[in-house]
Amino acid sequence: MTNTKYLLLTACAATGILLAGCSNPADKTESATVADAVDAVASVANASIYSIRSDSTISFVGSKVTGSHDGGFKSFEGTIAVADGKIVAPSKITIQMDSLWSDNDRLTGHLKSADFFDTANIPTAEFAVTSMRDTPQGPELTGNLTLHGLTKSISFKPEVSISDSEVTLKAEFDIMRFDFGIVYKGKADDLIRDEVVIKLDVKATSAG
Repeated sequence: MTNTKYLLLTACAATGILLAGCSNPADKTESATVADAVDAVASVANASIYSIRSDSTISFVGSKVTGSHDGGFKSFEGTIAVADGKIVAPSKITIQMDSLWSDNDRLTGHLKSADFFDTANIPTAEFAVTSMRDTPQGPELTGNLTLHGLTKSISFKPEVSISDSEVTLKAEFDIMRFDFGIVYKGKADDLIRDEVVIKLDVKATSAG
């Protein structure tokens, strides 16, 4: 192989790696609709209540120019209420923000700091369901997300299965961290992207 051809192949391989590292995970997910917080809605009388199980997962993917990181939360609890085949109020999940983990210990500490989630001063996050409706693309779930001390209404389209004994909910969508006051930019030559991918795999068992 000539030196010229070798150099060209090496350059192409390096370019491929660089492009892969620069890809945005949010390009593969649908963005949640974000709006002003919805007024609290009344709990639905006689709704069936399911307790969220410990084998559920709440995770996220954040990215910057040079690559991405996986993370999530180890400690959370809540209930899912169901009436007429839909998830209704008072469905709610509360996350202990200090249980945050990531694939890098140094990053985990930074994410807990005031640059990001400020877990020492804002110890919890919460999602409280306000409505669920059918759309041509499937069910759409809406609720108030309180994150980093700010509350916004978000809507996303999960996969939902409901039986007498269990509810499962899976979803992948992205939100804009600036909407919740998380504005740390990162290094000038390695800026952090605004989008964060949220991954939910929630399982709940009938409490009754």
